[in-house]
Amino acid sequence: MAVLQHEGTIEILYRDFAMPSGAGFSTGYLSRPDRIGDYPLVLLLPPLQGITPFVKDLARRLARNGYAVLVPDLTRGAHPGPKAPFEDLVATYHAIRDRRALADIDDAVAFAFADPAGWARPGRIGVVGIDVGGRFAIIYAAHRQRAVGALCVAYAPLAGDEERRLPVVEALEMLPMPVLGLYGADDDLVPAAGVDEAQRLNPHGRWILYDGVGHDYLDDDSGSYHHAAASDTLARLLRLLAATLG
Repeated sequence: MAVLQHEGTIEILYRDFAMPSGAGFSTGYLSRPDRIGDYPLVLLLPPLQGITPFVKDLARRLARNGYAVLVPDLTRGAHPGPKAPFEDLVATYHAIRDRRALADIDDAVAFAFADPAGWARPGRIGVVGIDVGGRFAIIYAAHRQRAVGALCVAYAPLAGDEERRLPVVEALEMLPMPVLGLYGADDDLVPAAGVDEAQRLNPHGRWILYDGVGHDYLDDDSGSYHHAAASDTLARLLRLLAATLG
């Protein structure tokens, strides 16, 4: 399988697959090195639009750097699609209960470690979340502290969920692992003041603002895509995973 120079140096396997989700199955995405052996497991939690091309691209880039990457669909197939209006995304978000999301992520991790092919290395995992997937990543890391070795989120919501069972503001004080938060200073959905507050609540984490960058800056199909910020995000993420997971 060809290796693109900008993606990494390791040949990989990648595919959509049916993975356990509650009492049934939903479509997920797997990307891992195409070599015999086991690799540190990274859970990549996508935005509400689903497992879109840029999410798959990020999963492949991580795999080409030596990680087994699993992308579960926390909407259980109910995501409204990449071009959905904002109100449809809000409705999808409200349909995902926090406890259900934690259970689905637990199922994904158990699936990876139970696979007889043995490609997922036992031990702590990395959790990466994008947009609302980042909110669930923060919640998961806070409530599964012994399982998570590193957490990275990009433009994850940091407020507005006070009525939910597990508010993110409370979770920010419950993160003992290394944390990396990456945001655009011009994000109209997550104000810079909220990122500063996250840094206060999680002082050992690194909460970074990119000047001149807005929301969805990782998505190269978005009008907010920012190549320099996206490249820096990948570099910082790889350094975090190397330092924590090996």
